[in-house]
Amino acid sequence: MLLVVDVGNTQTHIGSYRGEELVEHWRFATVRQSTADQLGAALVNLLELRGLGFADLDASIVSSTVPVLGPEWAQMAQRYLGHVMPIVGPGVRTGMAIRYENPREIGPDRLVNAVAGYARVGGACVIVDFGTAVTHDAVSADGEYLGGIIFPGVEISLEALTERAAALPRIDLAPPRTLIGKTTIDAIRSGVVYGYAAMVDGLVGRIKAELGGPVRVIATGGLAGSIVPFCQSVDEQDDMLTLDGLRLVHGLNAG
Repeated sequence: MLLVVDVGNTQTHIGSYRGEELVEHWRFATVRQSTADQLGAALVNLLELRGLGFADLDASIVSSTVPVLGPEWAQMAQRYLGHVMPIVGPGVRTGMAIRYENPREIGPDRLVNAVAGYARVGGACVIVDFGTAVTHDAVSADGEYLGGIIFPGVEISLEALTERAAALPRIDLAPPRTLIGKTTIDAIRSGVVYGYAAMVDGLVGRIKAELGGPVRVIATGGLAGSIVPFCQSVDEQDDMLTLDGLRLVHGLNAG
């Protein structure tokens, strides 16, 4: 099986593939101080929950937005899995032309999302990823990575709001009962959920106008489920898109 690892700033999402089939996936908190041995211990415990072990994994790949953790995962694979784990970045083939001024600046998760989105759609697309940041990544009809948009994520905005406004309470991110909140908590929920949905829709509209022609919009990320139901521009949601992109990139670099 193939092990795919998406290391985000807040969460790490890992999965195992048998061919094109996602056999299992797990999410856990990203700890920046994790060592290769600690990652190996965490991985073996997760595998054992499904009756699997290191011997079941014959290949792997990692994408990391936390620079120090990519090499730790690669070292873990070398030590416990007995093979080389490619780290998505310079030198790794993606099959996608990059139209970014400095390709080294592109977050590997953003590039992997673009690869998966284009493979899914076969044409122009925008990938909206709801993670620590909310990103919009645009791919041309010819499969070129054009660039994107980054703004603070939902949880970051909520934390900033409650830290800087002493009278406002911390809230859980639940669907607002109404657009016009009748309580402070409802007003915050409405502002966050409808506000982010409106930002996503507004930016997608501007991207579509710039690209011209039909554009498919795919949402992913851990917080997509909280915002996407209130968006009008998103065509589909796939929380496994990044994992699938990693599978595709691995296939381009295998052998």
